[in-house]
Parts: sequence; C-alpha cells; structure tokens
Amino acid sequence: MTPNFAIVHVHNPHWRGFRLWIPLCLLWIPVILLSPLLLLIALAVCFLWRINFWNSLSVFWGILSALPGIDVRVQAQQNQVLVKVF
Repeated sequence: MTPNFAIVHVHNPHWRGFRLWIPLCLLWIPVILLSPLLLLIALAVCFLWRINFWNSLSVFWGILSALPGIDVRVQAQQNQVLVKVF
C-alpha cells in the first residue's frame, strides 16, 4: 500500500508550534502522468551504472510500500518534531 497522508508536527515551548497535514495522495496524480518518462530515466541510469533495472524497481517499490506506519520523533533541547506517515 502506498502512503496517502503525512503529518508533520513541530513543537517549541517558546512559540506556538504547528501541525501540517500533507496529502500525499495528491502527489500520485502527477507521478502517474509522468511515470513513462520517469521509468525511461530510471532505465537509462540503471544502464549507465550497470544496475539491474528490475531489482532496483523492486527495491524502490518495497521502500515505498514500507512507508505507511513510519513514526519519526526528534527531540533537541526543548524542540520536538514528529513525522507520521499513513
């Protein structure tokens, strides 16, 4: 399953933090439209670097499919950043 939404939450005790909802599903429309061009570019890069195209495509899809459910939390001093992908 591909990621559909990402939430970025920034919290700082000295100023008002914010929460940003990013609809990743809207990014899929241009990606689908540009996919023939992107695949040709990926094929050319794999040919130049002598990488198996089908293995690289499989690895990319595996990484993309593993993105939903990621929960990244970063804290430095009193600042906090949270990124969730659904």
